[in-house]
Amino acid sequence: MQTILGANGIIGEELARELRKNYADKIKVVGRNPEKINADDLLFKADLLDPSQVNLALKGSSIAYLTVGLAYDSTVWLRDWVVVMKNVIEACKNNNCKLVYFDNTYAYPQDESIQTEETSMSSQGKKGTGKRLAAELLLNAIANKEIEAVICRAPEFYGPGKTKGFTNAMIFENLKNGKNPKVFLKDDVVRTLIYTHDASKAMALIGNTADAYGQTWHLPCDDNRLTYKQFLAEIEKQLDRKVNYSVLSRFVLKLASYFDKNLRETQELLPRYAIDNIFDSSKFKKRFPGFKTTTYANGIQAIIKDFKIK
Repeated sequence: MQTILGANGIIGEELARELRKNYADKIKVVGRNPEKINADDLLFKADLLDPSQVNLALKGSSIAYLTVGLAYDSTVWLRDWVVVMKNVIEACKNNNCKLVYFDNTYAYPQDESIQTEETSMSSQGKKGTGKRLAAELLLNAIANKEIEAVICRAPEFYGPGKTKGFTNAMIFENLKNGKNPKVFLKDDVVRTLIYTHDASKAMALIGNTADAYGQTWHLPCDDNRLTYKQFLAEIEKQLDRKVNYSVLSRFVLKLASYFDKNLRETQELLPRYAIDNIFDSSKFKKRFPGFKTTTYANGIQAIIKDFKIK
């Protein structure tokens, strides 16, 4: 049995479908209010901040996937990510269970350097620090051979369904609601985005590949990276109409942050929107050459169809 710790988000949902389809005859979905994704999923109600509940949740599991999302709040991330990771590591040890940790790039520095699996986790931001401390706990457990584990890291998501991310929120959700899209800081710098289905599919593959453990992997993205100007041009092409959008300046975003908590929490990431953002996934592509990533054109097409954007 394979278990997903926190499957309420789009990554956990798509991971459950991929695992059930290709790798596992039984999936356990764990959360505070878990819901079935596949018809025969097992549900287990647990709070990952409670070590005893996590330990019970992983009973009988061969592989656990930590895909839980915490509230988008710096205080929560600094306080709770370490607790969650400690509890999950201990539960995996007790149950002889492998761990696949789904991570993001918040801990990486906000500069133009190409992001690889060797990039230092030197972010000075609060949320980045919370993610670094959690990742370091797991890396130490791997190095000390306490558990078999792997880190799967992804940049910003975009995708259909209930995908959360700045691109989805600022571009596709606005289009869906008849509003003009908005872009942070610049529209002429290169972005790296990952299509949600690619992230989940690749993580399932890594989790079920024995020699992938003990490492960090960047999940695969389309290497034909686009600027937001090019991204919106592709949307215009597919909609066959002009799409007007605005670029929000640093001043406007700072002012808005006083009234919008999510924008306030986003401030530590803003430097990354003023420069080229290159997330390199060549290690994965070399190891799994048959994996096909979704092109930006196809990803945009799927979202437009799912969101019924006209």
